[in-house]
Amino acid sequence: MSRLIRDFLLGLVVAGAVAASVPAFAESSLLNVSYDVARDFYKDYNPMFQKHWKAKTGEAVELKQSHAGSSKQVRAVADGLEADVVTMNQASDVDFLVEKGLVIKDYAKKFPNNASPYTSTMVFIVRKGNPKALQDWPDLVKPGVQVILPHPKSTGNGRYSYLAAWGFALKQPGGNDKTAQEFVSKLLRNAPLFAAGGRDATTTFMQRKIGDVLISFESEAELIAKEFGKGEFDVVYPSLSILTEFPVAIVEKVVDKRGTRKLAQEYLDYLWSKEGQENAAQNYLRPRDAELLKKFAAQFPAIKTFTVDEVFGGWPKAYPAHFKDGGTFDQIYQSK
Repeated sequence: MSRLIRDFLLGLVVAGAVAASVPAFAESSLLNVSYDVARDFYKDYNPMFQKHWKAKTGEAVELKQSHAGSSKQVRAVADGLEADVVTMNQASDVDFLVEKGLVIKDYAKKFPNNASPYTSTMVFIVRKGNPKALQDWPDLVKPGVQVILPHPKSTGNGRYSYLAAWGFALKQPGGNDKTAQEFVSKLLRNAPLFAAGGRDATTTFMQRKIGDVLISFESEAELIAKEFGKGEFDVVYPSLSILTEFPVAIVEKVVDKRGTRKLAQEYLDYLWSKEGQENAAQNYLRPRDAELLKKFAAQFPAIKTFTVDEVFGGWPKAYPAHFKDGGTFDQIYQSK
């Protein structure tokens, strides 16, 4: 062996030994897979948490986000997208991951408030001045009214809109499942299209100028105001709507594989901190903290609501009855 080659190989061995002896200082990372309209909330929340984590542990953390329609997101996680945590807008999506063995069955007991750190409700966003005088659910089924909403089979926003209308009809005098299905059928016939997600529905209504009314989360209405200005639309609170909850969970197999359980737990726990709850209120989500809800009472008008548990017996019953293949949505849509 020539001296040149021998010296080169020796250099590689020494370099490898030095590299092996140097501790790694790469920052930890976490992927939060979330629903479509949560972008702004986590855009504000993540820097707050990074500051909190740095102060507590001395460690920097890289936080990554993924946003799309809720059902699309959980399918991606089930198919291998390595989310450390999921922050969704309804329990049925997290339940899907429970069925796949990725989230523990009693995830809702691992955090306060059924693992939902804040709430919202479904409201009507109408053109400025409300030219079609849309005040309550019956106005949305009138001939000539175009209703914009995301797809009820693939988005949490769409499912909540569908169930809100169904629950309203069910609670009217003489209301039953037959009258509710007829009412929702009329509503869906007034939808010229189904958007791919909550933010897509907003774009369709606000930028493409399609539709007379957008059904969406109360929080989305205020985010629209930030982007387009309050003078571009009005918000109408119906006489009755649905309480929307936003469950969070740790993806067990991923955190065990990546060694991020402690980080994931802290990331979700911090949603209930004073700072996390204040951030919810500032993003127009109703905080669970009673003091903060009182502080921000002016931006959260009183509205009568019902829950999925109260009217539909919970998501384990509501989802298969209405949104699985052959359920009432398919029955309505096929006859649309």
